[in-house]
Amino acid sequence: MHLRTLATAATLFLAPMPALAQHAGGAEPSGGVRAPQEARQYEWMMGQWELEVTPQVSGLAARIHGAPKLGGTWKVWKGMEGWGVEDELRVVDASGNPRMLSHALRVYDRESKRWKHVAVDVYKGVVTQSTATWDGSAMVVAGQGTDDEGKAYISRGRFSEITPTSFKYRLDRSYDQGKSWTDGVTTIVAKRTAATAPR
Repeated sequence: MHLRTLATAATLFLAPMPALAQHAGGAEPSGGVRAPQEARQYEWMMGQWELEVTPQVSGLAARIHGAPKLGGTWKVWKGMEGWGVEDELRVVDASGNPRMLSHALRVYDRESKRWKHVAVDVYKGVVTQSTATWDGSAMVVAGQGTDDEGKAYISRGRFSEITPTSFKYRLDRSYDQGKSWTDGVTTIVAKRTAATAPR
């Protein structure tokens, strides 16, 4: 079931992309299929990152114990002939136990002037899609999904405070189609550990 869902999502994700002509061995791609300059907007993220992950918690347990200490890694590679990136996000608890594994493809769509993302939450078998735009100093992501209790939401994420050695990511959610937001559902502070990431 999950494989069928993933195959369907991948088909929908790639369907709007124009068919690419076959090239003779070693021939340069024509201007119509060469990645545009905008497809480099994720280059700052290439490499490997060490993470401090802070989920928002509430209720009695949170007041007693505070937010759990989570860490992890984020590995990012160039891909798709320069049109996008591929990345793997792992989150672990303080003892190193796995909490989340996500694998994502991010490709630039020249027609809509947006990034299209498809991500697989490996442990839950959930596939999500989102879009993103670069505003000159931050990458702003818009998506939707369903939480662990089955409640539908829309989300907004923001990669900001980007430097050669660090960045911050914050995810917000709305359960009423954007009328109100829960800010900082997850906050990630990333520190670069390597300029390139092993697959």
